[in-house]
Amino acid sequence: MLRERLGEELKQAMKSKDTRRMSTLRLIIAALKDREIAARSDGKEEAISDQEIISILSTMVRQRRESIELYSKGGRDDLVQQEEEEAAIISSFLPKQLEDNEVREAIRAIMDEIGASGIKDMGRVMGELKRQYAGSMDFGSASGIVKELLSDD
Repeated sequence: MLRERLGEELKQAMKSKDTRRMSTLRLIIAALKDREIAARSDGKEEAISDQEIISILSTMVRQRRESIELYSKGGRDDLVQQEEEEAAIISSFLPKQLEDNEVREAIRAIMDEIGASGIKDMGRVMGELKRQYAGSMDFGSASGIVKELLSDD
């Protein structure tokens, strides 16, 4: 399970005194605990699934990419480097990201599968992509590709 792997990686980072990795792993574990506490208040007793963990990690990577862009515009190279390092650490726990050509193939397959014929089907296509490819695809860029492919039809 992904949660145990995070705990083991934290122990390794502590032993090797890798402060960046240690602090990033602590941020991840804190975010997972927050989600579990929120789930318990909603009446769910079970621990969060690996799929939910992947979703949380994907959100964390996206937040760091947005921060990198803002810090770059602001000339804060020190913070850009920190965010890049954190994003790389978090990304290492995500499934392998699909290449652009693989993303296009996956989108075309889903479009065929659900019979998408126009831009009105974009929501259905994106929903199915998120269900089948959570954590292994950048849905921001995928939505642009979906729009492009649906507009061509």
